[in-house]
Amino acid sequence: MNKRQYIEYLIATPSNYTCTNLAQHLQGEQAISHDAISDYLRRDKLTPRGLWEVVAPLLHDSPQAYLIVDDSVQDKRYSTKIELVKRQYSGACGGLVRGLGVVNLLHSSGQAGDFYPIDYRVYSPESDGKTKHQHFQEMLVRAKSDKRLQARTVLFDSWYASADTLKLLVRLELVFITTLKSNRLVSLSKEAGYVHLQDLEWTPERLHTGLSVKLKELPFRVHLFKVVAANGDIEWVITNKPQPPDENSPSAGEATQVPSATQAVQDENAVRWQIEQMHRELKQLVGTEKCQCRKARSQRNHLACCYLAWLALKVRAKQVTATLYEAKANLLRDFLMAELRKPTICAYGVT
Repeated sequence: MNKRQYIEYLIATPSNYTCTNLAQHLQGEQAISHDAISDYLRRDKLTPRGLWEVVAPLLHDSPQAYLIVDDSVQDKRYSTKIELVKRQYSGACGGLVRGLGVVNLLHSSGQAGDFYPIDYRVYSPESDGKTKHQHFQEMLVRAKSDKRLQARTVLFDSWYASADTLKLLVRLELVFITTLKSNRLVSLSKEAGYVHLQDLEWTPERLHTGLSVKLKELPFRVHLFKVVAANGDIEWVITNKPQPPDENSPSAGEATQVPSATQAVQDENAVRWQIEQMHRELKQLVGTEKCQCRKARSQRNHLACCYLAWLALKVRAKQVTATLYEAKANLLRDFLMAELRKPTICAYGVT
């Protein structure tokens, strides 16, 4: 068993990603035992560096590109003996679940579909003592210092919008666009003092252009936008990106369509959902959650191979102008056509 064989298995198998299933389908000269596959996963040492080396030539990097950070929990709620698994919050499950946490760094050109993972970290404070915030910060520092990426804008959600992280991004001369929880404190001026976000007064002009505010614990000002969805949900978005003067902002009481400055930052913030797409594809198409090996090294190696399997599907999908789901489904297309022409198992009692 080697890395190439295991990755190609992850690409090809439709639903069962276990070592047992792989062993059952290796025939002839390829035949090996389940234990041999488990030993391979436990013996090798695959790291995020291997992913970067393969992905780097595929990037369309520029100062206009984005770096996107978010974490994903691999649901292992029924496991009791798998190392690295712990109770943690999962957005997909809407609560606490036993799972394996991974913090991902994604590079995006900003165009639809043009995104790739460039780094990731397994969340295991028991083994390395690091929080998700520390993993976030280390990956960003390495993206600029080691990988020499030109991308200048970083997108992430409110979970990572700590004062320490925002300060680090400014020191790295990066632009951030992120959301805030409604209980964060901001100040319009020194005399006005700090108030909660939801207590600010929003005129049509402010909804159009946003507000320059001082976020508590930050030594610099940021621009705050109130984004109201069609269903009435409110999202608070901040950025340190310089805002150009808007000479077309509406006057008080004047009706307006979608605010131009707010819409611009909302459009950029929406690029962040590309990482959610990748999380979903990793789970559904290459089985990041499905490894049942107990050892931490086996789980890490399985994840490393999953990223490379996802990348192979991504490259293939771009070649044939299809989605990753279509690229994987096409693997079974010839088999299904053959079965329809001459079924191996025919309908019983039907003429």
